[in-house]
Amino acid sequence: MPDATAARQVARRGVVLAVVAVVAASCFLARAAFALTGVAAPPTPSAAPSASLPGLRVPTPRATAPDITDRSEGTTASGPVRAQPAHMPFYVATRGQTTIYLLGTLHVGYPDDYPASMPFRKPILGALDASPTLALEISPDDLLVSQDEVSKYGTCRVPCLQRALPDALWKRLEARLRGNPAMLADISRSRPWLASMLVETVDTLKAGFQTEYGSETQLQNVYLRPRGRVVGLETISEQISAFTRLTQAQQREMLAQDLAQTPAENIADVKELHRLWRIGDADALKAWDDAKTEKIARSKVLAAQIDNRLVYDRNYRFVARAVLLAAPNKPIFVAIGALHLGGKRGVLALLRKRGFVVEGA
Repeated sequence: MPDATAARQVARRGVVLAVVAVVAASCFLARAAFALTGVAAPPTPSAAPSASLPGLRVPTPRATAPDITDRSEGTTASGPVRAQPAHMPFYVATRGQTTIYLLGTLHVGYPDDYPASMPFRKPILGALDASPTLALEISPDDLLVSQDEVSKYGTCRVPCLQRALPDALWKRLEARLRGNPAMLADISRSRPWLASMLVETVDTLKAGFQTEYGSETQLQNVYLRPRGRVVGLETISEQISAFTRLTQAQQREMLAQDLAQTPAENIADVKELHRLWRIGDADALKAWDDAKTEKIARSKVLAAQIDNRLVYDRNYRFVARAVLLAAPNKPIFVAIGALHLGGKRGVLALLRKRGFVVEGA
């Protein structure tokens, strides 16, 4: 199933990578085809990186043909303006001789986010080059086996969703999928938490996002250290349990939130989140996400409980394991969902509480 993954991470709260596989397995989404939409002009390039960043060695630009796609209609005396990589959230945390680089990711994206000539800004490329360890939410090995786990805990052998939902919520879902009987048949075999993600995936696909332009895929494409390693900050079981331990009421709240707005409104929100991600301010991203949750929550109590389970509990785990992996003079590069970084209980704030100095780069 091409391109249908991890939409909830894009649209709200930072969804786990494991869910990518089960969405990919959806036979309805395998038949879905949506036109790729345009993306706003990239932001103004940032200043050259400081040579004083801990462990930073800015690599020589790769010998690839320059990407001169002109999305902004700007020109120079020598021709079109060269495309710039997204100014995604990137921070450096230091405590003594220990350095943790932190990149806020999106699991899907547009081609414009990663120009061929320079897919990431120079500070990010330099940090990758300096880091013997790249830490993602889950390891590539775990991701390979994630489909079985998500299918085991997120789907039923027979239709079960209607029985798990109040009649009004089921009818709202039926109305949303009117004209798409194949998807309704597929989603009827899902647990409510997975149904929520599938609904939002459709809107994300309509916005033109593609999985091959997710941050994790692009990072691994450029992280080619012969002695480096790629690890996970949590296991596939830990990720799946973040959803399976939600109560039925919490799962129904997730689905109700996804159905609270029209598809057009959801698409607009996905694009706005992407726009803010390209600007690169983790706190602004989290503030926007909190405001959206406040607007669409059916139950504020349940919405807060969901955030605790899917975001904040995992933030503590990410920080604890990143600190364990880091060592003096051996930087670690951490790449996790952008909505995990900012806010009072975000990863950046938790690192500061542990004595790290955290600065944007």
